Amino acid sequence: MSDCQTFTSKIFCEGKTAVITGASSGIGKGTALFCASKLMKVYMLDIDENMLTEAFEEVKNASQNAFVQIEVVDVADFDAMQAVAKKIFDNGGNCNFLMNNAGIGGGGGGSSMTPLHHIHKTVGVNTYGPIHGCQAFLPLMKLQGSDTSLIVNTGSKQGITMPPGNLIYNMSKAALKTYTEGLEHELRTERMKNDDFNIYCALLVPGWVNTSIVLKAMRSESEESSTDFDVDKVFFHEKKPADGAWMPKQVVDFMIKELDQGRFYIICPDNDVNRETDNLRMTWTMQDITLNRPPLSRWHPEYKDKFTAFHAENKK
Repeated sequence: MSDCQTFTSKIFCEGKTAVITGASSGIGKGTALFCASKLMKVYMLDIDENMLTEAFEEVKNASQNAFVQIEVVDVADFDAMQAVAKKIFDNGGNCNFLMNNAGIGGGGGGSSMTPLHHIHKTVGVNTYGPIHGCQAFLPLMKLQGSDTSLIVNTGSKQGITMPPGNLIYNMSKAALKTYTEGLEHELRTERMKNDDFNIYCALLVPGWVNTSIVLKAMRSESEESSTDFDVDKVFFHEKKPADGAWMPKQVVDFMIKELDQGRFYIICPDNDVNRETDNLRMTWTMQDITLNRPPLSRWHPEYKDKFTAFHAENKK
């Protein structure tokens, strides 16, 4: 299939517009670099003004002929997201690619008794942030005509397999998975009824990626506790990559390839975990329900050997 015939070539091309949240680092910045390289108009959104400004300079330097603009915005604030959408469209713009990528790490949200302010903050960014993005931009995207357009929400494997120890983050990403599945079902139904309706949605599920999400979470904890932040104590980030993790560009390249294969669920491997292992972990998780096992049985001591055997027996 030549490039002019691919699904993504209809979206990621000169003159089309990308709006990316969480664009100051990681996958968001990597996607902005990709979009700018295609000479799209790129709007980079983030709450971290300093890192966003640095990312803007990097993107502009990499693709000097591209239109790139930044907007400092809190995705948890729906009014603010609506204002950004209105600003872009009122200035004659549009949105062919919306990436709701902004997210915050688990931090202190490890248990069911996590303080409510932390729950509200995590869900506000990780769940309501993408919902706000969709509700602010999708009505305007529907008025653009028949141009092929795409929404990508960034989820997490933890929102599927639910490993203990990061409950609130897991919950926020599980809710986002549910919302994104429902959204694509609605869009697909509309596409089947109307040949001129060409808006799609996908769920990006990264593996282990060298991003700044842990760095930002630890920095935020230090600010809340009025303690000094020591970047050297951060296990990994973009400037200190872990061997087992992918770089953001690898995630973006994989996303484009999967989109061209018609994938909704974009389940990314990494250097430690392949897709087969991911599939078996997700299958075991769902079978907690169908086989009437305790929830999160994979991490129960009495099921440790059973899961190991299941994995070994089902590996191809």
